[in-house]
Amino acid sequence: MQRTSIKISTEKLDLQTCYDFVFDESCGGISAFIGTVRNDTSGRKVTQLDFSTYKPMAIKEMQLIADEALATFDIHKIAIHHAEGLLQIGDVPVIITASAKHRKAAFLACEFAIDSLKKTVPIWKKEFFEDGEVWVNAHP
Repeated sequence: MQRTSIKISTEKLDLQTCYDFVFDESCGGISAFIGTVRNDTSGRKVTQLDFSTYKPMAIKEMQLIADEALATFDIHKIAIHHAEGLLQIGDVPVIITASAKHRKAAFLACEFAIDSLKKTVPIWKKEFFEDGEVWVNAHP
């Protein structure tokens, strides 16, 4: 049984796909983190975002995060999907879902996954403003 779903895509991410992957009748809880493109950063109006990845390494790092979540938290399955390319306000750049017998493990696994992803996965975000643009999250 496959316990992880890792994806980077230029196509629109789908919450139902992530939910369906982690669903299991033995699990009493499914937690989801859905990141959305907001219209403001530090008081500046954001017009769009552009996500760039080093895809082979990003997939590998996302898999390591999923494997660590499975080893650390009492979860059944986890999905980590991230978008690349231009996204507009309200679009979804990241979806993480986790299933577990009990809700707390699913919550903690999602929090761990998004925090780890932001720290270690080679995904770079360019924010576009009305008066310019800037690269952020330049890591690792």
